[in-house]
Amino acid sequence: MSSASALRNRMSTDVCHLSGTAGAAHQVRRRRREPAEVTRNGRTRACKSDRMFVLRSAALFVLAALLEIGGAWLVWQGVREHRGLLWIGAGVMALGAYGFVATLQSDGNFGRVLAAYGGVFVAGSLAWGMVADGFRPDRWDVTGALICLAGMAVIMYAPRG
Repeated sequence: MSSASALRNRMSTDVCHLSGTAGAAHQVRRRRREPAEVTRNGRTRACKSDRMFVLRSAALFVLAALLEIGGAWLVWQGVREHRGLLWIGAGVMALGAYGFVATLQSDGNFGRVLAAYGGVFVAGSLAWGMVADGFRPDRWDVTGALICLAGMAVIMYAPRG
């Protein structure tokens, strides 16, 4: 086999399914040499690319939350706590960076990505309040945040037909 065809074989991609039946699954690009494993009931088991898709997506959501919540907090501190224009400017820059990070998600549907991000924003806001302001959420705050995160997972990672 020539080196050019070996390179083409290495670079060729196939589709790996996140969950559900092979015909109705969230699809992720992956290399052919890692076939999806089909279980006895006809469902596919997550492959390494699926896990990487979820990890990358979750990391981008966390980064976006840090930038958006942190940016809003900096603006709040600059205006409400009279810390000055430097804080406001840093907040505006962080908010701009948040907008860019959101575009790095693999899913091309703006509405879906932003709706899913909403769940991360809710949980992240409570966590930020705990760390930065000493806020102590009650059980209903925690329950609501967990429901939002479950909604994020359904919106972003559910099998699509």
